Amino acid sequence: MTTEAAGLGATLRAWRNRLSPAAAGLPARHARRAAGLRREELAELAGLSVDYVVRLEQGRATTPSAQVAAALARALQLTVTERDHLFRLARLAPPPDDLISDHIPPGVQRVAARLGDAATAIFAADWRLIWWNRSWAALLGDPSAAPPARRNFARDLFPTASDPAPVLSRWLVVSRDDGATRAAVVADLRRATGRFPRDPRLARLIRDLTDGSPEFAALWAAGAVGAHREDRKTIQHPAVGPITVDCDVLSGGDTDLRIVIMTAAPDSADETKLRLATVAGALP
Repeated sequence: MTTEAAGLGATLRAWRNRLSPAAAGLPARHARRAAGLRREELAELAGLSVDYVVRLEQGRATTPSAQVAAALARALQLTVTERDHLFRLARLAPPPDDLISDHIPPGVQRVAARLGDAATAIFAADWRLIWWNRSWAALLGDPSAAPPARRNFARDLFPTASDPAPVLSRWLVVSRDDGATRAAVVADLRRATGRFPRDPRLARLIRDLTDGSPEFAALWAAGAVGAHREDRKTIQHPAVGPITVDCDVLSGGDTDLRIVIMTAAPDSADETKLRLATVAGALP
C-alpha cells in the first residue's frame, strides 16, 4: 500500500463509501450507483461545503482544523480509535480523554437514527448541542445558523449581557417547572466539572454564567450535584399552536453525552400537532 493510499483523502473516501445513507439517518433516494454516502451528503452531515470535501478527498486540502476533523468524525460515525487516526492524518493531536468530547460513538448515532420521528438531539457534557434530527429542527426551529459555541442549553437558560436571547429554539418554550429545570442543569454542570476538571470550555462556560447571571451564580454557590433527567415542556409552535411534550434525557455512557428525546402522549391532540409540525418543518 502506498503512502497516498493510506493518506487523509483516501481514508476519508473509504470511510464515506462504507457508511450507508440509512445508517446516517438520511432518507432513501433512488438511482444510487454506490451503497455509501455521496460527497454532498457527507458535506451536509458535517456542515461543510461540498467543494471542501472534494479538496480533502483529492489531497488538495490536507490540514483541516480540529473543529472540521471532529465534524467529519461525527458525520462518518467513526470509533474513538478511528477519530484519533483522522486527527493524526490531519496533523492534529487527538483530543485528550480527560476533556469534554463532541464525538458521538457509532452505537449512539445508530440509536438516535432509529428513533424515527421523535424529536431527538445530542448534547455534550457541558450541554453544547452537537447533533439533532429533522424532527427536532421542525419542532424547535433549525439551530444551525447559530455559531457552534453558542448552541448551549445552559447559555439559553441563563441569559447574560453577551448572550441575551436563546438560540436553540426559535419560538417560546416553557417548562413545567422552569426553576427546577435550571437548578437541575446547574447541578449537572457541577457533576461535569468532577468528570472533566481541566476542560477549558467547561471552565469558560461556568465563568461566563457565574459572572453574567446572578441566578446561575446563586445556584452554583449552593453546590448541588445531580443530573437533568426529565421535563415537560410546552412549545409555542407558529404553524400548529402550542404543543406539550415530554422531554427525557438519556445518558450516553462513558462519553457523558446527553440524548434528549421529545415525545407527546400517544393518541393525544399534542401527538397530532407534533406530527403536523414535523411535516410542516419538512416542507421547502
